[in-house]
Amino acid sequence: MSLEPDGSPKNWPPLGLPTGSVRALLTMMVIGVVINSVVRGTTLDELWTETLLIALAHYYTSRRFVALPPDVVKRLLDDGLLDRESHPLYLPKHSIRILILAAFGGLGFWLYQQGRIWEPRALTLLLIVAAYVLGSIVRGVTSWFTSKTGKRPSSRWGDLKAIIVLLAVAIAAATELMPHLAGLPPEIDRVALAMLLFYFGSR
Repeated sequence: MSLEPDGSPKNWPPLGLPTGSVRALLTMMVIGVVINSVVRGTTLDELWTETLLIALAHYYTSRRFVALPPDVVKRLLDDGLLDRESHPLYLPKHSIRILILAAFGGLGFWLYQQGRIWEPRALTLLLIVAAYVLGSIVRGVTSWFTSKTGKRPSSRWGDLKAIIVLLAVAIAAATELMPHLAGLPPEIDRVALAMLLFYFGSR
């Protein structure tokens, strides 16, 4: 005899909140710390920025590991073989993603108004976040197009992206590993990192 009430999920999520809620709260806290530091112009341990990228990467991944047709998902839900998922923090769908975009969009606008948009630290942060988010948007558009047309993107597109990113990161890595290449423009690192994050976001 089960002591759990009817409708209880097979795997109880942290704190009993909808899947992704704790991840959303942690991500928003890290974003708050980083943005506050940029706005105030204070020094912040680089670990915070690195953690921000990791948090964004994990948050923007799909919460279901396998993409299933809607009719299959409905049948599995009706049979109780798949847990019903509420959106993180019980908010409407995509609310957290919109908040993340709004936070960095607001930061970029404020920095522009203050004439600080070209500060290296601010520009680098906005660039790397924008690159990853842009990659995620491209992935979403591609998935939507595939679901509507039934046509999968050509593998050549994936190969081209991989080759370009591998070359960019290889050049950036070479400038760090080989001192005689140190004369290359420093922007190479930023461009390579942005391309890398775009690639991860679009996968």
